[in-house]
Amino acid sequence: MSMNAKQALLAEYALIARALAAPARLMLLEQLAQGERGVEALAAKTGLSVANCSQHLQQLRRAGLVTGERRGKAVVYRLTDSGTLQILELIRDVAERNLATAEQIRRQLWDGETPPEPIGRDELEARLAEGTVTILDVRPEDEFAAGHIPGARHVSPARLEEMLAELEGKGGTGGALGEIVAYCRGPYCIYSDQAVRMLRARGLNSRQMRGGLPDWRAEGRAVETGPAGG
Repeated sequence: MSMNAKQALLAEYALIARALAAPARLMLLEQLAQGERGVEALAAKTGLSVANCSQHLQQLRRAGLVTGERRGKAVVYRLTDSGTLQILELIRDVAERNLATAEQIRRQLWDGETPPEPIGRDELEARLAEGTVTILDVRPEDEFAAGHIPGARHVSPARLEEMLAELEGKGGTGGALGEIVAYCRGPYCIYSDQAVRMLRARGLNSRQMRGGLPDWRAEGRAVETGPAGG
């Protein structure tokens, strides 16, 4: 391979790296991992202005990480493929392993304690079949309705405190609930950290699922749609 060809390839690879080098674009990818969305919905979810959101989406589109489809006057975006999920998880893992500040911030979510080892998706699927686990989906309600693990109970982040007394009354290990497993959007979502920390503080046997609903779905596992209680 000539040096010119190598440099050209590296420039293409760097296009993806540059597209990922902005917190706002990582937030957009996290949202699109939950399902396709229009610009206005993405702006509302991330707190960006519509104009700023659109600019970031164009950067992601040029890098091949998202695609857009025009529907009437609107453009609906989605992830190009599941490879983006793998990139997002790898970034998180490398950052927490090699960047002291990233690890410190993560530990602050646990008041300095070491969080429990997450349960793998293979093990969780087996435990579900056995009926020895209770699953909590702690994402917002619209994301739960768009797709969730079969049998998961929806608990919005704002209502977690209200649910604690009910969960506490049913017991942890050996009780009606078995082990409680919480999951949320993926590697950058902190809702499941907060949920598990609160549950464990009440003496309930709880931990997170490794990854999020998008990873579960990308592996071909069963997913249900519909609102909570529907």
